[in-house]
This record gives sequence, C-alpha cells and structure tokens, in this order.
Amino acid sequence: MRAVLIDTPGSVRVDSWPDPVLPGPTGAIVAVTAAAICGSDLHFYEGDYPLFQPVSLGHEAVGNVVEVGSEVRSVKVGDHVIVSSVAGCGACAGCATKDPIQCASGAQVFGSGVLGGAQAELMAVPAADFQLLKMPENISTEQALLLTDNLATGWSAAQRADIPLGGTVVVIGLGAVGLCAVRAALFLGAARVFAVDPVAQRRERATKLGATAIAPAAAQAVLAATGGIGADSVIDAVGNDTTLDDALATVRARGTVSVVGVHNLNPYPFPALTGLLKSLTFRMTTAPVQQTWPELIPLLQHGRLNVDDIFTTNLSLDQAAEGYAAVAARSGAHVKVILTP
Repeated sequence: MRAVLIDTPGSVRVDSWPDPVLPGPTGAIVAVTAAAICGSDLHFYEGDYPLFQPVSLGHEAVGNVVEVGSEVRSVKVGDHVIVSSVAGCGACAGCATKDPIQCASGAQVFGSGVLGGAQAELMAVPAADFQLLKMPENISTEQALLLTDNLATGWSAAQRADIPLGGTVVVIGLGAVGLCAVRAALFLGAARVFAVDPVAQRRERATKLGATAIAPAAAQAVLAATGGIGADSVIDAVGNDTTLDDALATVRARGTVSVVGVHNLNPYPFPALTGLLKSLTFRMTTAPVQQTWPELIPLLQHGRLNVDDIFTTNLSLDQAAEGYAAVAARSGAHVKVILTP
C-alpha cells in the first residue's frame, strides 16, 4: 500500500509500506477514504520528536471496513466508519469509561511509531468495537474527521476549563483545535471569548464565530478588558513555553488553565509559586475521544454546533508533502488539510 512516511525532519514522502495485518480476533482493517493532517503531526515534521526509523504518519481518518476479526460485533465489512485517534484495549475498567487515556494497558495514538498511521491506503485497528464508530447519519466527512480528534479535543478543553455561565474565556492558538475550542466555549456559556493568534487571517476566522480577536501577547489586552482581573478560563491550544506563560499570566485568581496543545520533549519550568498564590487550577488533557461522541454527534446532526470552515485545503495523498508544508507555514489560508488516498 501507499503511506505518508517520515524519516527526516522537514521532509515527508509517499511510498510503499507493508499492508497491515489483522490485529487479532477483535481487530479490523480499514480502507482509508479520507485522512487529515493534525498540528501535532508537525512534532515529527519539525524535529521535536526523535526519528529512529521511518514513521507512518497520521491519526485522523474515516474509511470503509474491509476485514474484521471473528470477535468484532459493532461493525462489519463494508461499513463506513470513524476511527478514534487514540486507542485503548477496549476491555479494561479504564476503557469502560469510554476514555482510552484511562486504558490499563496504556493509550496509544495512531501514527506515532507504534500503531500504523492513518495517512495511508489501509490501517490496522485493534479493539475495533472500541476504536470504530459506524458513520452516523447526517454527518459529513469533514465533521467525521473532526470527531476523530480536533473537535473532541477542543470540546474537552472547554469542558475542563470550568467556564462559568457568562464568563470570560481566552483561547490561545487558532488552528483547528483552537477554532473548535472557541465554538465549544461559546456553546458552553461563555459571554466573551478572546481569540489569540499571531496570524491575522486566523483571528478573522474567530471573529466571525463571535470571538474578540487579539494579537499576542494576550495578557495585557485581556487584563485591560477585564479591569485588571483576568479571564475566568484560558485554553491553550498551542502548548509551548511562551503560550503556557501567557495562559498563566492571563488567567484570574482562582481561574482555570486548560491545556490541550502538545509540548515538545523539553521540560517546562512551571511557575509553581504563582500558581499557588493565585489558587489556580491547571489541567492538561488528551481528549477522551470516544467519550465525546454521544455529546457531539447529536449537536452536529441537529445543527446546534457549527464546525464549517475548519477545513481549508483538499489534496490527494500523493500531495502530502505539499500539505505538510502548508500546515507548517501556519498561515491563514491553510488551517486544516484533508488527504484523500
């Protein structure tokens, strides 16, 4: 099969890769019909994570089931399915909560060097009854791809940000996850959402959603707008040292910082005394993808939550290098890229 591979930072290629093998009686093989490039894929592309061997990239995909193990019950060959980006064993007490992060065997992410990537013609899915969801009615391909990761992450970030009804929220970083977090924060009752990004076009996208756009550094602008108090909740959808510093400087005393941006492997010097003196709540979240589906799918189906205009670019799988370069540029023109095998 063909797959998007990386073995050198800054360069991806589409090349032959071994066809996946059915991962046991509870697994499935999915023929990918659409995949997406996530901002966290850039950690391999930009050299933040080491590459000891070629990695098959990608963790956001929808596709058709082409093979199932003998113990799979929820899907069958021919079903069009959504694939959770985060995988669990599906059989332990942690997975019973529908949160793969709580898996007793340890959660895994597709395309991270252990499980095969989603940016490929085929992918092997272990514990298919847990990882796969038959495509719901009235859900588009773009919505389904967001349900695999970005929307689930932005939604979880807002849920864990302790947003009070009528409260003030700051969202730092307006890529796909940040834009989803803006939508989620407004849906969950925020009266004001300040949207922070260095790219003017991305700020404009957030403004169209009802947010107030501000350029970095956010702290002074937010403090001025709140009479020096700060925001009730801050969502960091970037997760580097600078944005973490900004989040902690922007949040009010007894407020909550909710981090879903992916940091690199270097330690972050957490200002523990500041956190203590301000009585802050600091949360970091990898989305419980499967747990979010019962909430998000009806909201999408009935038009209550709008995620239009997140995807900006459609390319073939063979154009993956072009897609990665576009995402890495972090421009306003290219926010989210679909790759079609």
